[in-house]
Amino acid sequence: MDKLEDDYIYDEEESVKFIRNYLPIEMKERFSDDDIYYLVDLIYEFYELKSDKDAGPDSEDVDIHEEELIAYVINNAMKDDIGDFTPDEISFVVKGELAYCDSIGFFDD
Repeated sequence: MDKLEDDYIYDEEESVKFIRNYLPIEMKERFSDDDIYYLVDLIYEFYELKSDKDAGPDSEDVDIHEEELIAYVINNAMKDDIGDFTPDEISFVVKGELAYCDSIGFFDD
C-alpha cells in the first residue's frame, strides 16, 4: 500500500485549500476547485505512470523531476481543454501541490 492509504494524512480538500492559498492573488479566482482537483489528479496520474515505468516490482521509490511533471500536467490540461490557463498558471498549481505534500511530510520516508 502507498502512503496515501497507509497513513491517511493526505486530504484532497486540504490540498485544494493549500493550493488556493499558495497561488498569487491575481490567480486565485482563475481556478475553480474543480480545475484544481483535475490538475491534482493529473499529478497523481503522472506519478502512477512514472512508477509503472521506472520502478521495479518491489521498489517504492520513483525519481520525479519537477519540470517533467509540470510539462505533463500542462500538456494534458491543454489537450483536454481544461480552462484557458497559461503554462505559468498551471505550474503554480503543480508547485502548490508539491508544497502541500512537503508540508504534511508526504515525501518523507
